[in-house]
Amino acid sequence: MKSYRKELVFNTPTRRAIINITGSVQRAIDESGIKEGLALINAMHITASVFINDDESGLHHDYEVWLEKLAPEKPYSQYRHNGYEDNADAHMKRQIMGRESVVAVTDGKLDFGTWEQLFYYEFDGMRDKHVLIKIIGE
Repeated sequence: MKSYRKELVFNTPTRRAIINITGSVQRAIDESGIKEGLALINAMHITASVFINDDESGLHHDYEVWLEKLAPEKPYSQYRHNGYEDNADAHMKRQIMGRESVVAVTDGKLDFGTWEQLFYYEFDGMRDKHVLIKIIGE
C-alpha cells in the first residue's frame, strides 16, 4: 500500500469563508498515483472545518445564518474562552461542522455522489491555516 501527504495553506481576508477544495484534492490524488483507496482531508486548526455538500451559494449562506444562531460571534463576553482571544464561537462552529471528511478514491478519482464536493470552512481567518490531505491505497 502507498501513502501520499500534502498540505494546503489558506489565509482568508475575512473572519469566515467557505472555499471549494475539490479540485485541489483531486490534483493531490493525481500527484499520488493512487488509483484505489481513501483520501482523508482534515482541517489542521481547531477553528476551521472540512465538509462535503453541494456547491450552492444559498446553502452556504444558510450555513452562515444557522451557525451564527447556534454560536454567535458577539458579544465576546458571553464566552469564558474569550479573554486573550475572541474566537470561542469559531471553536463551537468547528465542532458542529466537523473536523474532516473521508472520500473513496476509485479509478484515480474522488468517488462522489451527485452534487457532492469538498469544502474548507474558515471560522477565524486572516492568518495562515493548513488542511491535510492524506491518501492511502494502491
